[in-house]
Amino acid sequence: MTASRCGYVAILGRPNVGKSTLLNHLLGQKISITSRKPQTTRHKLLGISTQGDTQILFVDTPGLHSHEPRAINKYMNRSARSALRDVDVLLFLVDRDQWQEDDDLVAGLVETSAAACIVVVNKIDRLADRQALLPLLEKLQARFADAEVIPVSAVKGENLDSLRQLITARLPASPFYFDAGQVTDRSVRFLAAEIIREKLMRQLGDELPYAVTIQIDRFEAEEQLTRIDATIFVEKEGQKKIIIGRKGARIKQVGTDARRDLEKALEAKVMLNTWVKVRAGWSDDDRAIKSLGYDDI
Repeated sequence: MTASRCGYVAILGRPNVGKSTLLNHLLGQKISITSRKPQTTRHKLLGISTQGDTQILFVDTPGLHSHEPRAINKYMNRSARSALRDVDVLLFLVDRDQWQEDDDLVAGLVETSAAACIVVVNKIDRLADRQALLPLLEKLQARFADAEVIPVSAVKGENLDSLRQLITARLPASPFYFDAGQVTDRSVRFLAAEIIREKLMRQLGDELPYAVTIQIDRFEAEEQLTRIDATIFVEKEGQKKIIIGRKGARIKQVGTDARRDLEKALEAKVMLNTWVKVRAGWSDDDRAIKSLGYDDI
């Protein structure tokens, strides 16, 4: 009988390199929200992939960044750094041609870890000439001599089977930690809040203040209907007006988009009610961010 393999794999990188997109495509299902805005991911999120005799426990993390203007930024960095503890493999995700200061920040942390490292060069689908990758690949291989360096396109699924093979080879022999059918350790309440926040970010683009968070006030699942009440917190009255929009048009569209995704995820009809409230200074108040669910480090 073949021994099973199971282990934790942390996905690290600066903001907006595609960590959540990579996780979703490796899982074959969406559990982590995505948008084009940096710092979309705020929480550590566990994604569970079970195939045959292998269970990979992916830890999606907020993007590590050097600029920490508020308590919420400090929380995100602490959350990402905590993923370095007790993991078997690190996936260091970088962009195909955009090395930045925050990449050096992440690289420094990766170099201090005892975990096996795989350097993943993402977004290669955006390169007109793949030969342009060679200097970066050589530079990364020289810096991370013991690591495997692999180019991928998370969004196109390119080279992800090879990446999975590299990960599996580095996992310890171990029984599974979770049931084979489980895909995350997060509650449906948490996922509902994240879906609503994603729709806000996508609907409002650059107008959306980073100082926005979601609180689920009610989550009642009946046989054919799930009732969800959610409060959207912002820090200023002007931000509230932006989210509500003219005659409530924007918040209505956010609700429609979120309800569609929620019904797909929950496989049930959803009745979603949302309110927008001002909670001044929440993003720079440690007690406030803990009360709003930022306590998973």
